[in-house]
Amino acid sequence: MAKKEYKSRVIENYEKEVVPALIKKFGYKNPMQVPKLVKIVISSGLGDIKDNAKSIQVAQNEIKIITGQQPVLCKAKKSVANFKVREGMPIGLKVTLRGKMMCDFYDKFVSIALPRVRDFRGVPSESFDGKGNYCMGVKEQLIFPEIQYDQVEKIRGMDICFVTTAKTDEEARELLRAMGMPFKK
Repeated sequence: MAKKEYKSRVIENYEKEVVPALIKKFGYKNPMQVPKLVKIVISSGLGDIKDNAKSIQVAQNEIKIITGQQPVLCKAKKSVANFKVREGMPIGLKVTLRGKMMCDFYDKFVSIALPRVRDFRGVPSESFDGKGNYCMGVKEQLIFPEIQYDQVEKIRGMDICFVTTAKTDEEARELLRAMGMPFKK
């Protein structure tokens, strides 16, 4: 008996429902023309690093727990006196998710984390960049189930960018909507 290979809910939904729906709506001639989600980039600024150097490690661990992948430390390219930042100082963290980890994060984000946001009425539908990518901000990391409220030292926000192969914003919006992204009406 052959082993059944694990397939993410996101991938199954994409193959069975999203591709046929987008082919019908936009009239693609080939299923390979249908846009798909390529990667998800999660980034977080670390404004309080100057005061507390230990908080880099805490923020890294939180993002690692949320995404399941070690974040990369981003350093300042220029010195800015107004912000008390010197060249080479750590100023942020980022993670790029692809493949299975991207699908698992997307599923968790849409079905578990977003409904936990207070007064949630949907994500803004205007945050597209003109090239088919969607970016949004999250005000606190507490919406993710892996983060324990009593172990958080500082509430940090993060930016989440969904990169697609869509040529236009309309195609990307329909792709994400079909994949379960709850846009505002």
